[in-house]
Amino acid sequence: MLLEKERIQVAEYGRKLIEMGLTKGTGGNLSVYDRDKNLMAISPSGIDYFLIEPRDVVVMDLEGKVVEGDKKPSSEHAMHSILYKKREDINAVIHTHTIFSTTVACLGIDLPAVHYMLALVGEDVRCAEYASYGTEELARNAYKAMEGRLACLLKNHGLLVGGPSLAYALNATEEVEYVAELFVRTSSMGKPIIIDDKEMANMKERFKTYGQ
Repeated sequence: MLLEKERIQVAEYGRKLIEMGLTKGTGGNLSVYDRDKNLMAISPSGIDYFLIEPRDVVVMDLEGKVVEGDKKPSSEHAMHSILYKKREDINAVIHTHTIFSTTVACLGIDLPAVHYMLALVGEDVRCAEYASYGTEELARNAYKAMEGRLACLLKNHGLLVGGPSLAYALNATEEVEYVAELFVRTSSMGKPIIIDDKEMANMKERFKTYGQ
């Protein structure tokens, strides 16, 4: 089975998205990229995450061709492949419809740094221009919004996060959603205090040596 390790990861992390409350039903999608083989393993379209087995995960090339798997791949595969083509720092992608990030995305505004944990993905999280799901236009809009960042909001749609691994992308997804919740809640009480770019740059550097 091609990309067996990556397909196991996609199935495992898909269940984590549900368990952590980061998506609902069959919403969202995730993938892992193998740079040596130039192939990605991506979640299948419209299947309950708890029913997805590694063999159901689809292996594709970056031109949209299915290389192995008998299931229909996620309709958002172009949004994953454009990042793998153009970003050497991204080897895993998670797209979700988290409540608070999507709330901000429905306002069509960027998510500012109301908390330093946003430094995991950048100084802020830009909101990409709207386009229909599953289109090349949406993929291009997301790529543009993620320039210099590891995340973007998708206007009237959801959240997109990339990273060097699925573990990083999952953690970053959770933290962006946390900051989005803080932003929504503080905005309901008054005007949130935003951390300046200099301090966020400092946080980004410090995160490089954070953890074990």
